[in-house]
Formats: sequence, C-alpha cells, structure tokens
Amino acid sequence: MDQLKKLVSNQQAAVVLALVLICAVFAMMTDRFMQPTTFTNISKSAYYIAFMAIGVTFVIATGGIDLSIGTVAICSALVGGTLMEAGLPMPLVLLTMLATGVLFGLINGLLVTHFGLPSFIATLGTMMMSRGLGSIVSGTKTISFPQGSADGAWFREIFMITSRDGFLPRNFPTGFILLAICVVVMALVLNRTQIGRYILSIGSNREATRLSGINVNYYETIAYIISGFFAALAGIAYVAVFTTAQPNTGNGFELDAIAGVVIGGTSLAGGVGSIFGTVIGVFIMTVLKIGFPYIGVQSHYQMFITGIILVFAVYMDILTRKRKGLA
Repeated sequence: MDQLKKLVSNQQAAVVLALVLICAVFAMMTDRFMQPTTFTNISKSAYYIAFMAIGVTFVIATGGIDLSIGTVAICSALVGGTLMEAGLPMPLVLLTMLATGVLFGLINGLLVTHFGLPSFIATLGTMMMSRGLGSIVSGTKTISFPQGSADGAWFREIFMITSRDGFLPRNFPTGFILLAICVVVMALVLNRTQIGRYILSIGSNREATRLSGINVNYYETIAYIISGFFAALAGIAYVAVFTTAQPNTGNGFELDAIAGVVIGGTSLAGGVGSIFGTVIGVFIMTVLKIGFPYIGVQSHYQMFITGIILVFAVYMDILTRKRKGLA
C-alpha cells in the first residue's frame, strides 16, 4: 500500500509540473494567453468534464470502466429540461436530474455486480439507453434552459456569474469554487473513508477483498452510483454554461473524462486513484484545447496530442507497476 501511495504521489507531481510547463509555453508564445478571459474559458470548458472525471475515478479505481457518463449527463439535462418546460420548479428539476444520474449509476452497478456483465459491455449498453431515452423524453428537440432574469435562471449563478450588478464580475467562473469543494470532499472520501478504502481494495485484489469479509458487490455498486451522480452534476454544469441540451449528443465526453483520470494517475488496472490528479489531468487537456487557437493551431490537434499523452501515461503506469512489483 505504501508503494501505491508513492506511485500516485509521483505521478501527481508529474502532472502538476506538466500543467505548469504547458501554461508557461503558451504564455511565452502569445500575450493573449495570460488574460482573465482565458481563465474563464478554461474553467467553463473544464467544468462538466471535470465533474464526470471525478465520478468515474471511483469506477476505474475498482478496475472497471463507465462509458455511459457522457450520454447520462445529457440525458439528465434533457429529462430535467422537459419537466421544466412542463412547469416543474427549478429546484425539483435539478433534483430530478441528479436522480436520473444516480438511477443509471445504480443500473450500471447491478449489471456489473449481480448479473456479471463486463463493465465495458454494461456501460456501453446504458450509454445507448441513456442516449435513446434523452431523445424519447425530449421528442428529439433541443431543450433551452432559462437565461438572464428569467424564472429559474438562478441556478446558472452557481457555475458562472451572469448578472452585472453583483460583487463578482460578469462571467466569473463560480463553478470553479464548487469544483474545488468537490475535489476536496471526494478526495477525502476516496482516501480517508471506509467506502474509498474498500473501493481501492477491490481494484487492487478483488478476491482477497471478498475473502476478508467485505461485501464487494455493494461497494462496487456504490462506485457506479457515485459516477452516475457526478455525470448528472456535469449535465447541470453543461446547461448552466451553454444553456441548451441537444439529443444525440454526449458521445465523446466520456473519453475526455477517462483520459483526464488516467493522465492524472489513476490506474486502469485498479487499486490506485487520485481525485486531485484527475482534475489536473482534465485541466491539461482543456488548456491545450483553449491554448492552441491562440498560437494559430487548430483545436482538433488537441485530440491528437491528448491521444499521445494518454498512451504515454498508460505505458508509464504499466512500467512503473512492473518496476514496483505491482503488476
């Protein structure tokens, strides 16, 4: 266990250094990068991916995977938005969105633990289910959430200041504060609570964990429920920033989230997880996405470079685990 903690700590230091170096390179190449609007754009683009990544960290730490988080995020927004258009108050809309995510997380957990489906297949199925459900519920139309001074628009202030009369400037990314709180809380859950310790233990050695008397199915299901909850929270963040949710979208969000998790030091083999590293990994990808256009490079190169970084991160994890005798 000490070796695992040291491994995570070393990779955390590496990703923080990488983020600092990337920011420094962009700052040297263009004066436009070190502007308040850049920080705002990075934060707005990272919110929903970071929330998804925090949740799926728990699943990956068990040695599983959750491919449904992107479509679950959009499905939750479409379900909530449809009820909003039917007259449901915004507080209940937000609770419904979170409940939708939790429900899909529970379904994923039961499919994996009680029905014995591989997590890849189970969550691939729920990815299709959630994408289809969002289209069915919304009638395949785009759902728009309240803006400005409209009734119910207050929830957007949780993620971004939209008014001009407040203490904070307009477009200030208040969601960064919520994200920081979630990082601290979930890092404590993963590293300092019984739930987190058992989740990591399952990923490290599932059979030994079961033989020690721990209800493996229960704690693995909890990991998927956490993932579903944060996917729904990502859906709330998405519509707060972009104001609309469109059916048949969300595919690909999960890849960005999983890439951030792996780059941040959580092992795909399970047993190793870092919430702080996960969020830094997400911000590395987001900084590349926002920074490239400033230096005249098209943003889709970010996907190509992220792929290289992801392969390198997984390969280094394999080498490190072998060297430490953990593989």
